[in-house]
Amino acid sequence: MKFTDGFWRIREGVQISYATEVRDVRAEAKRFTTYAAVKKVTRRGDTLNAPLITAECFSPAEGVIGVRITHHSGTRRPGPDFALAGAADGVGAVRRDGTVTELASGPLTLRLDSSGPWTLAFHDADGRELTRANAKSTAFATTAEGAHHMIGRLALGVGEQVYGLGERFTPFVKNGQVVDVWQADGGTSSEQAYKNVPFYLSSRGYGVFVNHPGKVSFEVGSEAVGQVQFSVADQTLEYYVVAGPTPKDVLARYTALTGRPALPPAWSFGLWLTTSFTTSYDEGTVMSFVDGMAERGIPLSVFHFDCFWMREYQWCDFAWDPDVFPDPAGMLARLKAKGLRISLWINPYIAQKSPLFDEAARLGHLVHRPDGDVWQWDLWQAGMGLVDFTSPDARAWFQSKLKPLLDQGVDSFKTDFGERIPTDVVWHDGSDPERMHNYYTHLYNRTVFELLEKERGQGEAVLFARSATAGGQQYPVHWGGDCWSSFEAMAESLRGGLSLSLSGFGFWSHDIGGFEGTPDPAVFKRWLAFGLLSSHSRLHGSSSYRVPWEFGDEAVEVARRFTRLKHRLMPYLYGAAVTAHRTGVPMMRPMVLEFPHDPACRPLDRQYLLGADLLVAPVFAEDGEVEVYLPEGTWTHLLTGERVTGPVWRTERHGYDSLPLYVREGAVLPLAGDDSRPDGDWLAEPTLLVHPSAAPAYTRTVTVPGLTGAPAAVFRLRREGDLLRVTAEGTDARFTVRVAGGASATGAGEVTVPLA
Repeated sequence: MKFTDGFWRIREGVQISYATEVRDVRAEAKRFTTYAAVKKVTRRGDTLNAPLITAECFSPAEGVIGVRITHHSGTRRPGPDFALAGAADGVGAVRRDGTVTELASGPLTLRLDSSGPWTLAFHDADGRELTRANAKSTAFATTAEGAHHMIGRLALGVGEQVYGLGERFTPFVKNGQVVDVWQADGGTSSEQAYKNVPFYLSSRGYGVFVNHPGKVSFEVGSEAVGQVQFSVADQTLEYYVVAGPTPKDVLARYTALTGRPALPPAWSFGLWLTTSFTTSYDEGTVMSFVDGMAERGIPLSVFHFDCFWMREYQWCDFAWDPDVFPDPAGMLARLKAKGLRISLWINPYIAQKSPLFDEAARLGHLVHRPDGDVWQWDLWQAGMGLVDFTSPDARAWFQSKLKPLLDQGVDSFKTDFGERIPTDVVWHDGSDPERMHNYYTHLYNRTVFELLEKERGQGEAVLFARSATAGGQQYPVHWGGDCWSSFEAMAESLRGGLSLSLSGFGFWSHDIGGFEGTPDPAVFKRWLAFGLLSSHSRLHGSSSYRVPWEFGDEAVEVARRFTRLKHRLMPYLYGAAVTAHRTGVPMMRPMVLEFPHDPACRPLDRQYLLGADLLVAPVFAEDGEVEVYLPEGTWTHLLTGERVTGPVWRTERHGYDSLPLYVREGAVLPLAGDDSRPDGDWLAEPTLLVHPSAAPAYTRTVTVPGLTGAPAAVFRLRREGDLLRVTAEGTDARFTVRVAGGASATGAGEVTVPLA
């Protein structure tokens, strides 16, 4: 939201009061509070009839410093609030030296000098200034309509670039953009977003999290061009500066604060196939799809039933349509016998025609209007109400309707919707409707995820969720929402996923081929390679099926090739998933995350790293032409063996069975021997594909997880002259070591292979 009219003037009807000078500092051991006048005080009379802005400075965790600015502190705060980890009494250390007050927390220091104009300056461990809130950077404003806003600004350095703010389909670098953090069902072709996260990451090696679950308006160098401005309609604004120095360090600290992603089960990384949205289907259709995939040698891991598994006008009452699926339990058993997992579509709305509507209304489980009526509308489903997840009883009730489906054999739920949450309502726990609009999805996904963990066990729960906010990364997986079936939509989907990954989300997927419309076969085949080299992979559409043979024989071959390739890569991919779970560093990594010191990587949004060592550049053209940038080092194409020395830009041309897929110098890719499934025995004769560096002291340690909780195997690689010695710990199984473009050897316990 903009408050100024150019650099000099204020917008008509707006009044702004800026923190101007420090009038007092109250320091404690781990925190300090400062009081700022909004005008220069030259005499005692200047202290009358004038407000103060209170700024509390504290550190909840090492490398994180919070600033809470307040105008009137007596305002009621009904919630909700993000659940943040950290020490309640803080971990920082305050030091005072004359007019200077400093709060240090690990590699981050906040400095206030009360002798000059109002300035809060943040410095890294080397004393380098990361950013600052200086003149006109801390304020409150009122509008002509009487709304009260708190405003914060942090300076942008020359060349500094900003990323994140959720899954945004607009340009990857957010400089120059106006971003309203407000959930919306806007598709992937607009400035709206399903996953809004009030966190951004800077190319200077820090992040900023605005701790407000409601609408946060960001002006990223778009009002004051050298500042990131964030404002909320409230009396208090709280933000955290998160230290690096690397982007990975920032994400690790941020996700430690807001929550690390759960580790999805190995089977979820395989190929998902759905019925599509409004297509006609029954058990015969479903079985024809499943058998058709098997007949064509395309391994399938999960089958998903979209909306019309339920009766029309009755979503969601969690009851199979008996006219279409007369024997759901038997059908699910038949699908499970084919080795499949099952996913069902749900949303948090209860249609009026469903018997569950009257039940939920009678029990008080639906959201109400201020006059006591149940909130309803006809958009999406006729007369639908909204489950009130702020009520523990409503959450338990909702879970009780899902449990019988789990008992039938369902393994996962696609938690669709959750964005169009009204603000003219009353919540069970008294939450503020504006703050609940974005936060609702967090309660919705948590309710379903916790049931899956309880019923299936930790490590077996997985969602396919569309909406999220800060902290939602704890309940994976999230997919990119409704996109068109075009190359442009494929590219915008990737931009959204990369932005989400820099917002703390470790796992992400998208609709292969696009959702709306029917893709041209060229689009479908190119999207297959992209989709199967993403964290999670799903074939889904709106009004047409997405089985590969609908798009020709070559599409079948492409689907088979890349599905089996992903299965072979699973020991490597699952290692990247474990890293995401433990550290918050995502599986799909924008180039800037791995190469923050390479300026060429900072704007790249059409390629990424899958894990630490595998560079993927999807092809967005029918003719197969694609530009790819390879940073410094030697890169080896995984499919062709071609070696390229970077840094270099390349223009390549690929058939549908290929794309730029490069392995980083020094990498070791553990490959599964079985390419028929994602959750096979990865220690049954695995291959270690080695891309050694030229360093004479080259060493590497690779961990391959065991099957279903079995102990992992650790392979230690060490260069000895012209030989590579590999020793295995934790397994007696045979394994193969293959040097890319060179020799290979097979053995157990210890294997030696020539490097030249």
